Amino acid sequence: MRLELADEAATRALAEALAGVLPPGQVLVLKGPLGAGKTTLVRHLARALGFTGRVTSPTYTLMHPYPTPKGTLLHVDLYRLGDPEAAALLGLEEEMEGAYLTAIEWGEPDWFPGAVVIELTPKSETEREALITAPDPGLAARLSARLRRGESP
Repeated sequence: MRLELADEAATRALAEALAGVLPPGQVLVLKGPLGAGKTTLVRHLARALGFTGRVTSPTYTLMHPYPTPKGTLLHVDLYRLGDPEAAALLGLEEEMEGAYLTAIEWGEPDWFPGAVVIELTPKSETEREALITAPDPGLAARLSARLRRGESP
């Protein structure tokens, strides 16, 4: 399935749709280069789940829990970690067990069996593309976003 995301409102709509269909305990692995929109997608996902506070990248803290009416959205950034053992030392598995949803930036899909993978790729200065794959091979979509020059994803 191919969807075009014309602007940030469309990204928000995608996050709202994901919030409505992802089962409790689901892990999302968000891949893509710096500035591709990983944290933006998580921010809209947190809002869709009912979190009203500030959503920021957990690059330095590694994990941010966002309490929502449905449960905790755990936002993780593994950019500075090189392997799953390092993540285990942080207690990531224990944190994930109590989370309603977990969104992991810079994780490797094979570290998290059963994860839904969302790969965000800038196609040009004004376009973004996302490829979503799930453990069920019947669930895959390629999404594109066309953004105006200077607009953040």
